Amino acid sequence: MTKSLSELTRQAKEDISNCSSLKELDSVRVFYLGKKGKVSLELKSLSKLDPKERPQFGKQINEIKKTLQDKISLKKTELNTQKIKASIEQAAIDITLPGKTSSIGNIHPLSITLNQIEEIFINAGFLVDDGPEIEDEYHNFTALNIPGNHPARAMHDTFYFNNEYLLRTHTSPIQIRSMERDGVPIRVIAPGKVYRRDSDITHTPMFHQVEGLVIDKDINFTHLKGILHDFINSFFNDEMSLRFRPSYFPFTEPSAEVDLLSNDGQWLEILGCGMVHPKVLDNLGIDNKKYSGYAFGMGVERLTMLKYGIKDIRLFYENDLSFLSQFK
Repeated sequence: MTKSLSELTRQAKEDISNCSSLKELDSVRVFYLGKKGKVSLELKSLSKLDPKERPQFGKQINEIKKTLQDKISLKKTELNTQKIKASIEQAAIDITLPGKTSSIGNIHPLSITLNQIEEIFINAGFLVDDGPEIEDEYHNFTALNIPGNHPARAMHDTFYFNNEYLLRTHTSPIQIRSMERDGVPIRVIAPGKVYRRDSDITHTPMFHQVEGLVIDKDINFTHLKGILHDFINSFFNDEMSLRFRPSYFPFTEPSAEVDLLSNDGQWLEILGCGMVHPKVLDNLGIDNKKYSGYAFGMGVERLTMLKYGIKDIRLFYENDLSFLSQFK
């Protein structure tokens, strides 16, 4: 009996040591320690022994069972460790490989232009002001001497919320609010988003404007021409040729469109301007005999397209990284 148990123990230990997987180890466990396993059968055979011998052999079999259980537990820990190590090695990153380059974002070209415009006018003594994008009709139209039958008020040009409120169609209302709040004299630019019902390769329903306003004593059209010449030369970093064409805006009189002579000899419209209409000053309770002023407005997208040679305004809003990455 003792000899057979010794052989059984030896063989079981050998089989456990030779296991190369957890599944194989579990099969060995069942083979020796399961309900019908080799060791369990030895326990059942005790009934055939002399009662005096049973305690000794029972104790021996239980010790063998405990020994095999400990051996299996150690082997299971070993196999688990090997499995984890193999998994780590498989998922390991080869630090000798070249790293993946990551893209660094750029300032949007429109933001670049806005920053440049603001910097130029701040250096010229202008303040930068802001206002609500949802405006009322008074500040967007009436205060600016735009009559009730003017086409700009039509539904096909303007985004209305109701009879009173709308998405501002220009940043001129900011100038009105600035004069209401601070009075005159005033020297301010008003950059921001504006909204109109228009969409093609040169127009979008939302775009950006920068409008400027100066109100003081003895302001004339020469001052207006001088500031615009200085601005355009600074913006394009070159001596540029401008021409002023007579035009009409309800809030300025006289009014003019300003054209820029391009490198290929073509005149390109870039902004509108004029002397502030006396009625606009009257609407705000400002003495138009004592004060005069000029105003101008320009499209930021338009200036950006001219500066960088961009043909389609929609490129600014398509989030095409190959396009945006060109502007460092």
